[in-house]
Amino acid sequence: MSTEGINQPEVTAWLAERIQLDAPLRFELITGGHSNLTFMVRDAKDRRWVLRRPPLNSVLATAHDMRREARVVSAMASTTVPVPNVVGLCEDEAVNGPPFYVMDFVEGTVARNAKIATRLSEDVRRKSSESLVRVLAQLHAVRPDDVGLGDLGKKSDYVARQLRRWSRQVESLSKRDLPLLDEVHAELAQRIPDQGEAGIVHGDYRLDNCIISDEGEVAAVLDWELCTLGDIRADVGTLAVYWARPEDDFFPLDEPPTIVEGFYSRRQLVDAYLQAARRDVDHLDYFIAFSYWRLACILEGVYARYLAAAMGKSVPTNLERFPVGVDKLTQRAADILGGRPALVD
Repeated sequence: MSTEGINQPEVTAWLAERIQLDAPLRFELITGGHSNLTFMVRDAKDRRWVLRRPPLNSVLATAHDMRREARVVSAMASTTVPVPNVVGLCEDEAVNGPPFYVMDFVEGTVARNAKIATRLSEDVRRKSSESLVRVLAQLHAVRPDDVGLGDLGKKSDYVARQLRRWSRQVESLSKRDLPLLDEVHAELAQRIPDQGEAGIVHGDYRLDNCIISDEGEVAAVLDWELCTLGDIRADVGTLAVYWARPEDDFFPLDEPPTIVEGFYSRRQLVDAYLQAARRDVDHLDYFIAFSYWRLACILEGVYARYLAAAMGKSVPTNLERFPVGVDKLTQRAADILGGRPALVD
């Protein structure tokens, strides 16, 4: 049985040189779309591993760098941040085209949506909230040079670089007039806080990018493709923005897991991070506003690609959700910059 994106004979042979397995292997796509692809790998004895590779037909190789992602995950293995063990990185394109890497499978739950989150007890939801911010604080305590990641990215001007990057993407893709998005960008650019010592920024840290154990602990942090060096406060802003609450007028994710009763409120989440980090973290309202604006830019880019038919026939039925979301997220950023508290629950 063939699996799109996997050259089964060659990948099986490559993996058999590195670990003990019983062929044949089965490959099941876990997460796809336009980010990196994740496959569950099972052998004849039902032993499991996970394979990560770039999306099919990707033209943005630098945005889907498997070498970089495998390097970061391997580096994290020497820290207190829980990550899967990396079995190996394949850079030989004769095996499966673009580079890919394989990790050990980690038992637990990925709460991708509210339906899955309801399977967790309220006690586990509460404990996972605390564990999530504790692990983030542990990540931010890691000194990049100490784990061989001192050259992972430019250490200075993280926010300015992010503002330029996402603004340029919107300018190059969108055909819509978005004056408020531009106004918020200008305000954010004018008010960039001074950056302290550069840390490791995950870039997409949220509940559904972690594996949660049965006891409510983060068993592994996943999806390191946006990881770089910079201002660690951006991760706190990202986590707060994706931490949807029932009273929100727009959810960044479909049926987000954190609307289920038992998870921390945003205020509790941020307070728990501050306690775990054991230091004052200033300008958090700014970074939450920045994260709302950044997510609005990302959604606008996706929407523009759908309109331009760049994503083929995979057009969602609720396409109008994207422009609505862009407007709501941009307005949230504008409100916070205008003085509205970022943490209202």
